[in-house]
Amino acid sequence: MKQLIVNADDLGADKSRNAGIFEAIAAGVVTSLSILPNGPALKDGLRRIRELPRDRVSLGIHFNLSEGKPLSAGLRLLTGPDGCFLGKKSAQSLLVRSGCPELENEIRQELNAQIAALRNAGVHPDHSDGHQHVHILPAVLKPAADAARMNGIAWVRIPEESQAFQADTISSGIHEEAHFFSCHAEAARPVLNALGFCTTIQFRGLYFKGRLPSSHWFEFLQSIPHGLTELMVHPGRFAGNSASGPFSGFSTRDRETELEALTHGRFRMALRETGVELARFPKTALDERCEF
Repeated sequence: MKQLIVNADDLGADKSRNAGIFEAIAAGVVTSLSILPNGPALKDGLRRIRELPRDRVSLGIHFNLSEGKPLSAGLRLLTGPDGCFLGKKSAQSLLVRSGCPELENEIRQELNAQIAALRNAGVHPDHSDGHQHVHILPAVLKPAADAARMNGIAWVRIPEESQAFQADTISSGIHEEAHFFSCHAEAARPVLNALGFCTTIQFRGLYFKGRLPSSHWFEFLQSIPHGLTELMVHPGRFAGNSASGPFSGFSTRDRETELEALTHGRFRMALRETGVELARFPKTALDERCEF
């Protein structure tokens, strides 16, 4: 049987993103969320979650070490003079290096603060991943795994995607970025497997940045393997001139394009025609045998 988890990243980035994500949930096409613990619109996102029927979607933590303000104080290496994270490129340059005890201690401190923020709000994540996939970068991998284990989080995303769907339509920049994350994810896989974490059979989404296959859903769904696949998506509403804050650069019209691709009837029709079932992350205890 083919099962597909459709996971919307970045809940809490801004209210427009939240609104679009919950439109997709209401339409029955998003089955899982990843929550930004330091997102400016976190409170709005949590309020919306509380209004959902119980177990309507899986809830996960979207570890963030690259954008916005941290939740813990006294960070020296992870932040700049303004007290904010360093931004995507600078954070990646820092976090691809391992072997620095001070950096690792800061990462542990911040990740534990981010989990605590969600748990204190009544959210107990059942899966974890990273904003801009920081969780599989060398300096973060072990601290992120430790934080997940300490909090009983069984599922971890491994964003390895070696084969692109409709590769001839993808820009060189997206190819380069997807290759970067896939290589680090491939190196992280044996570490996470050895620690007993559950992972899906396949992950898709690195190559779909701003280009969900709205007119080719049937072909895409046919291409996924039997078992459990995670599809990462970024739906939302366009905030327009009101967009501000550390995540505003990503709140573009691409968010509405993704929302339309998911909620258009073609997606649901393709699901019926291919027999692919939408799914959530299974409720699995850490260290249970995972065969997904």
